[in-house]
Amino acid sequence: MKKRRSVSPFSMSFLDIMFCGFGAVVLLVLILDSSTVQARKETHADLRAELLRIEKLVSGQRKSLSVTKTDLASARAELALKTEETQDVTASLKVTRSALSRLDLETLARVEEIEELGEDLKDQEEKNSRLQAEVEEQRAEGTRTRRFKGEGDRQYLTGLKVGGKRILILLDASASMLDETLVNIIRLRNMGDSRKRRAGKWQRALTTVEWLVANLPRTSLYQIHSFNDRTLSANPSASAQWLKADDAETLEAVIKRLRAVVPDAGTSLYRAFAMAAELRPRPDNILLITDGLPTQGKTKPFSNKVSADKRLAHFKAAVKQLPKGVPVNTILLPMEGDAYAAAAFWQLAIATKGSFITPSRDWP
Repeated sequence: MKKRRSVSPFSMSFLDIMFCGFGAVVLLVLILDSSTVQARKETHADLRAELLRIEKLVSGQRKSLSVTKTDLASARAELALKTEETQDVTASLKVTRSALSRLDLETLARVEEIEELGEDLKDQEEKNSRLQAEVEEQRAEGTRTRRFKGEGDRQYLTGLKVGGKRILILLDASASMLDETLVNIIRLRNMGDSRKRRAGKWQRALTTVEWLVANLPRTSLYQIHSFNDRTLSANPSASAQWLKADDAETLEAVIKRLRAVVPDAGTSLYRAFAMAAELRPRPDNILLITDGLPTQGKTKPFSNKVSADKRLAHFKAAVKQLPKGVPVNTILLPMEGDAYAAAAFWQLAIATKGSFITPSRDWP
């Protein structure tokens, strides 16, 4: 049997077919319209131009992007700086708020303090107003140290010199100070101490002393002594101590002690004036409340009877004991039967440059 010949893909027939195909293609190309090729070329040219434009645009955008990235980096750096500053400002704001809170509290405290100060100022103004009113009242009333209002508002004694730095008040506390008449003096002298203290004439004498101390200058010093056949200080602490006129408490104690005195015994003006001469420093004004000439001198007489001439002699001896240059201002509450008293005390006022008055029965 004959061996079959093998078939090869690259035989002549295959090649013929391939060449025919290629020829057809060449023919197709040859018969294509040249305008199509031209249009294609133009399209390609347009596409290239568009591509170049796009490439340029992309290049520009890349450059812009680069600038933007640079700006972004700067913005980020600035943002970081601003963030830092913001944090600092926030911290500072917290500190400021804390300080403001403290200031608010301090302000509230200050406001309360100011309100309290306002109240204190208001109280002080009211107090000043009261003090001013008191000052005006004091100016209107003079230099009184103690309030005193007599019956019928009779608070004056014309011509009486109450001034001075050291004022000595001498109050006659003898039995004759019980009444104006001898009969009533003898009757009251035999009664009890309580009744003697209530005697009308003695009460007038005490009220006169109160009027005098109420009109003492506030800057002055004073002493009050009662006298009969001896002298007695009304100062509850020390008999020879000068007291301040503006010390109201001590003044009230002195008046209270004086009201406890009982009028009794005779009258020794000698002892009263001798005591005044012994005071150190000595007084520069003497206010004397009495009802007549003394009934005895330095010592007690043997007889209970004393003549008018003898009483005048006791008076003259007493005047010699007075400290030199001290005015004596006498308030005389006269009694019957003492004819020389008014003239004698009037002459004493002239000699010492003092004053002499006899107030009415209804004073003060």
